[in-house]
Amino acid sequence: MAERSYRSAETGEYVSEQTAVENPRTTLAEDEPHGGENRRDRSSITGHFVKPETSRRHPDTTVTENE
Repeated sequence: MAERSYRSAETGEYVSEQTAVENPRTTLAEDEPHGGENRRDRSSITGHFVKPETSRRHPDTTVTENE
């Protein structure tokens, strides 16, 4: 099983698992780091990918990833 890491949607920084548990609406769990140049924006609330425009309108609840 892949190790999980957690990231804050507000800051984009990695956070502890405890912080993720305490703040489920503003953190995302990731199975592995993302590398590359392709931009992906994801909602921390639903986990679904969103358009970059949506990410700009809701910076506190989205994160930008690279594939």
